[in-house]
Amino acid sequence: MADEAKAKGNAAFSSGDFTSAVTHFTAAINLSPTNHVLFSNRSAAHASLHNYAEALSDAKKTVELKPDWAKGYSRLGAAHLGLNHLDEAVEAYSKGLEIDPNNEALKSGLADASRSRAAPPPNPFGDAFKGPEMWAKLTADPSTRGFLKQPDYVNMMQEIQRNPSSLNLYLKDQRVMQSLGVLLNVQFRTQAGDEAEGEREREEDEMVVNEPVVVEKKREVEPVVETEEVVEEREKKERKEKALKEKEMGNAAYKKKDFDTAIKHYSAAMEIFDEDISFITNRAAVHLEMGQYDECIKDCDKAVERGRELRSDYKMVAKALTRKGTALGKMAKVSKDYEPVIETYQKALTEHRNPDTLKRLNEAERAKKELEQQEYFDPAIGDEEREKGNQFFKEQKYPDAVRHYTEAIKRNPKDPRAYSNRAACYTKLGAMPEGLKDAEKCIELDPTFSKGYSRKGAVQFFMKEYDNAMETYQEGLKHDSNNQELLDGVRRCVQQINKANRGDLTPEELKERQAKGMQDPEIQNILTDPVMRQVLSDLQENPAAAQKHMQNPMIMNKIQKLISSGIVQMK
Repeated sequence: MADEAKAKGNAAFSSGDFTSAVTHFTAAINLSPTNHVLFSNRSAAHASLHNYAEALSDAKKTVELKPDWAKGYSRLGAAHLGLNHLDEAVEAYSKGLEIDPNNEALKSGLADASRSRAAPPPNPFGDAFKGPEMWAKLTADPSTRGFLKQPDYVNMMQEIQRNPSSLNLYLKDQRVMQSLGVLLNVQFRTQAGDEAEGEREREEDEMVVNEPVVVEKKREVEPVVETEEVVEEREKKERKEKALKEKEMGNAAYKKKDFDTAIKHYSAAMEIFDEDISFITNRAAVHLEMGQYDECIKDCDKAVERGRELRSDYKMVAKALTRKGTALGKMAKVSKDYEPVIETYQKALTEHRNPDTLKRLNEAERAKKELEQQEYFDPAIGDEEREKGNQFFKEQKYPDAVRHYTEAIKRNPKDPRAYSNRAACYTKLGAMPEGLKDAEKCIELDPTFSKGYSRKGAVQFFMKEYDNAMETYQEGLKHDSNNQELLDGVRRCVQQINKANRGDLTPEELKERQAKGMQDPEIQNILTDPVMRQVLSDLQENPAAAQKHMQNPMIMNKIQKLISSGIVQMK
């Protein structure tokens, strides 16, 4: 039951329904309160909902239950980071890395926590915008109440609530300045005013004039550093736009197969703006087309590393890994070369399960298997193994014989003799389905090899499929009409079929043959055929009509099939 609730929680988490995920993980915890993974998962769900206090509680419980589990410290660090406990976050991530030094999530989290700890202090006015009290104050004040009907103003205030440091971006907007004054209970001089309260504003302006020192102090709210941040944001946007133009020119050159020009533009884009790994993966694609596989692999590794630093879309990281796998596959010469190819594709699939990547993985695994068979191919050793198998067969050591025949097949999978001999062993061991499969493979490899037909017929005979065995023996006689083994097989089948026709079967044999016959799809089709049902009825009730039916070869063959299987008995 706990596993079922956990599975539901995982599914809800994957779909972005974090509230439901918390509910399911809580149900699982109630059923299995010592399972550290459940607390870890619920901590992640709480963190996704920005409920960092609850996430911290679950993370602490995770570490308590499993102190040597690195992922628990990753959850603990994330919760502390969400609560702005930067020192504690650094400590948690560092402890996790002591357990698993190569854990990428811990490395990334530690880097984020370290950067945040080194970052400048938050905006001093941030607290004024927190909580629902902000909206209550803005609604109550006549000077800001009208602003709440303006969508762009509401969006600005919501953004400032989410990220108080973004206040600096909006201070030039007089509405924001007016709102800040209301929230801080401080009056700022603004250009806009409410005409209906003109007299009051004039009085206030006069008051401000009478207190110049206060006015000057209030105007210091907008420091120089805020302007620098705005400039930096604008420059970043301009660099990104310029880099995207370089990328577009690179794409156009790539489509024209002007690969050198494409590389030039993608490289320029990377130098201008290094926060978009698509520039790197695109350049890797050009190297791949040019057959420069080592360069392609270097770019893909760089894209993965940079993507993890930037926390880029997992699909982009998966694309880089898939491209790397393709380049490694192009360089593969022997089966062992496909091991890193397969490993890279598997890593890509853990990032994003893309059908194209899955197809490439299957192709790589198939290519590796084919090369292994080619490298293992050695007819001489195959003959030696077959002879060893023959010796064990003579000594009636059939399992050992099967082992050597199997090795002979691996060494030379085109030799029908090894399949024929192994089929004989399986028959001796009573493994009829395996024996039948080997006999059919033997016939497939060499349709003129009479041993294949005798092996298959023998298996069918032992399975009491006498009609099928008869057909197999007769097919073999078309290629070797004097083969005594095939002739003996036909004779044995005729004896068994006639025995059924004469009604000489014992009750046990009849019951067994009927049960086996009813499992035959052909018998089932005959019995469900309306025409044959009428024929069977005439055989019992209308002998004259039955005689006419028996003159039809097709009906006669079907009746014979039913007689051989014991379903119909002639007296």
